[in-house]
Amino acid sequence: MQDVDIKTADGVMDAKLFQPEGPGPWPAVILFMDAMGVRPSLEIMARRLADGGYVVLLPNVFYRTGHASKLGLKGSFEDPVFRERIYGIIGSLTPERQKVDGAAELDFLARQPSVQPGSKVGVTGYCFGGGVAVRMAANFPDRVGAAASSHGGQLATDSPDSPHRRLGDVKAELYFGHADNDKYMPAEAIQTLEAALKASGVTYVSETYPGAQHGYAVPNWPAHHEQTAETHWRRLFDLFGRTLRA
Repeated sequence: MQDVDIKTADGVMDAKLFQPEGPGPWPAVILFMDAMGVRPSLEIMARRLADGGYVVLLPNVFYRTGHASKLGLKGSFEDPVFRERIYGIIGSLTPERQKVDGAAELDFLARQPSVQPGSKVGVTGYCFGGGVAVRMAANFPDRVGAAASSHGGQLATDSPDSPHRRLGDVKAELYFGHADNDKYMPAEAIQTLEAALKASGVTYVSETYPGAQHGYAVPNWPAHHEQTAETHWRRLFDLFGRTLRA
């Protein structure tokens, strides 16, 4: 693991870069964090992807608020003060800012000698990061080859900038894994998303895991569900293996 800094139009984004063992170059993947930020649990996930043969970038998308090491995002969503702070930080990451950051992340990876030149990038996001992944695929259709969202929240809302409204711009293959007990993505929102997916003509899989809760894929998290998490890993490696490898 290597700590890296990525210059963006708005400042310097801190990130962590993971690489496989042995000779490259390899395809690249960006792992978009959940609301609790860059931390050891997500580093475990990034390392697992890297061990599977991918250069993995784990960016601190909250860098405008502070460096990952200083954000202090430990807390409970049951605490209204903590919840209000997290929602405020997430809300500050507007779609426009996500596009700025996405361009910087892709350009950074393209400069890495360990990354396959000219290859498309994969993105995977968790919690609100699922929406970031979808917008990334929509913003950079010729550079993103696959995008995955696991227990993504707020993917299909009444907002004019809801991620599901961007599906028509996507060329990447998409994967969505939903929890059947997720207040951030209830059944009616999943139905709205799937209707938009069908209408867009994009290649996709959208499935709901029974018995899973929001956060099922993240290790060392109360909602972690090992069986569902392992299914998510199989889906992810299948997706990236189909779409990113030359």
